[in-house]
Amino acid sequence: MGTLWYGGTFYTMIEENDRIEAVYTENGKIISTGDLKSLKHTYQDRITEAIDLNGKTIYPGFVDSHLHIVGHGEKIVHLDLSKHTSAEYVLESIKERLETLSPGQWLIGEGWNENQWEVPRVIHRKELDEISDGHPILLTRICRHAIIANTNAINQANIKSDSPDPQGGKIARDSSGEMTGYFLDTAQDLVKVAIPVRTQADLKQLIDKSVDDLLQLGLVGGHSEDLAYYGENSFEKTWNAYHESIDGVKRKFRAHLLVHHEVIDDFERHHYSYGDGNAYINFGAMKIFSDGALGGRTAWLNEPYHDDPTNYGIPIHTEENLEALIKRARSLELPVAIHAIGDRAILTVAKLLARNPLKNGRRDRIIHAMVVNQDVIDALKKTNAVLDIQPTFVSSDFPWVLDRIGEERAERAYPWKTFLQENIPCAAGSDAPIEEVNPLLGIQAFVQRRSTLDGKIYIEKQQLSTYEAISLYTKGSAYIIGEEKSRGEIKAGNLADFTVLDQDPFHVHPDQLDQIKAVMTIVDGDIMYQRTE
Repeated sequence: MGTLWYGGTFYTMIEENDRIEAVYTENGKIISTGDLKSLKHTYQDRITEAIDLNGKTIYPGFVDSHLHIVGHGEKIVHLDLSKHTSAEYVLESIKERLETLSPGQWLIGEGWNENQWEVPRVIHRKELDEISDGHPILLTRICRHAIIANTNAINQANIKSDSPDPQGGKIARDSSGEMTGYFLDTAQDLVKVAIPVRTQADLKQLIDKSVDDLLQLGLVGGHSEDLAYYGENSFEKTWNAYHESIDGVKRKFRAHLLVHHEVIDDFERHHYSYGDGNAYINFGAMKIFSDGALGGRTAWLNEPYHDDPTNYGIPIHTEENLEALIKRARSLELPVAIHAIGDRAILTVAKLLARNPLKNGRRDRIIHAMVVNQDVIDALKKTNAVLDIQPTFVSSDFPWVLDRIGEERAERAYPWKTFLQENIPCAAGSDAPIEEVNPLLGIQAFVQRRSTLDGKIYIEKQQLSTYEAISLYTKGSAYIIGEEKSRGEIKAGNLADFTVLDQDPFHVHPDQLDQIKAVMTIVDGDIMYQRTE
């Protein structure tokens, strides 16, 4: 009837260093924990399987609190530009990929980041035109707040030379007023409407690839926002594709889906509510973007950019419209999940949340919360919001972010330790495919704050302990969705979701955390991934 798990070190995460010898589970739930001898005796008539974990280390299942599951699948199948170190390398990769495409097929590249190139610059559309005028080409920046498109793609999208900038976006132009092919924030959508629409079968395949990859990295679940981006009937077909992929038999994974405000009418029309779905797929908060990103200088700042003194970034909505969206969510008894990176954006969001409190015990979330000052901290403490933070942004943003916001503001940025010291609740994610999804890389980034670009440690006082870091992937990810009483800790009554590692993160040097591998991922008491030597 049930399974006895033993032979490893189980960290319950109830408190630091709390360990047990064994766990007994039935029907996807933890029935009891404790020493092996006692559990064997107590449940001897009910144990149908005993699994020896051979000295491995076991935690409550790791959950990524912020990623894009379909987008991660797209990164797997699209041209990956995230490791490229020059514009020339990007262009050469495009040439090679074009040779594999059929005539007129779109080429989509993911993850270019000029800040890690030997000579930082933005590729011009004419450089893409020289490679191919027969294929539409679209290259998404690592932050997903900017794209580069060639002339073919721009023409297919019917964008004219005099097309105006949309609210919350910018069409980059050169000194003569000619489009460069660089589209920022909401202006990206002007091009993306021309991309052939993905079918439900396409989406199911991308979710399959993505979830299988997440499982082998030790993730039992993720909070994702995918429902609004795939053409007509995007909400329904994406929701259906999730259910086809994560069927609860062949594939088990806990997918908590945020609902973008642009498809909230679809959500309401189907009479859905927060938490509706099943044990593996359910609805979460209403997603809103309030600003852009630091890389493209579109995050909304209180003071101008250090390297662009006339630029304060871009608010995606007016304050009036942003409050109207929050009120729309409240009318459906929904929390909101608001992307806010710049200090002005975070402060605006915090004040609006305090003015429009949620009264049903559910929790809002502010996603990223990267540029912070004391006014922001004070305002956050007056809300119910949980901060949805991404540790590897420190690894990939420094040192170039010093150019964007200057050293003084950078000292107060990405202040993970301060948030915890101020008792502001947090959860941890990757923002994949923008960053690498491996949770061990995130834990290492929390603990070290070491740049992958120059190898230096930045703002050492904000480093977290290994226990704090892992807590944000376990207890934090459960708390942000109100499931702290059933997930995030190994204790009786909780879900039988476990992440099994080949080494103990508490007993390796921080430099070695990224070398730890998941050897088994258990969801609902079933092994969904097992590493073969």
